[in-house]
Order: sequence, then C-alpha cells, then structure tokens
Amino acid sequence: MEKVYKAMKNTGVSNIAIGIIMIVAGVSTGVIAIISGANLLKKKSHLSF
Repeated sequence: MEKVYKAMKNTGVSNIAIGIIMIVAGVSTGVIAIISGANLLKKKSHLSF
C-alpha cells in the first residue's frame, strides 16, 4: 500500500508543477500579446492597407 501512496504523491507534485508552469506561460504570453497590440495601436497612423 505504501507504494501506491508514494505514486499518488509523486503524481500530485508533478501535476502541481505542470500547473504552475502553464500559469506562468499563459501570463507571459498574455503580456506579450498586450505589448504587441499596444505597439500596433501606437503606430496605426503609419499603417496602410
């Protein structure tokens, strides 16, 4: 039974670590998207289609 609890603990720890990594990646992607959009809005007078 102890092996099962160790396996469950390792799985839980890895899931938490993956979740934290995904949150950090999502926030950084959002910040980059906002900065890119702000740059486009700032330079919209120079854009022509």
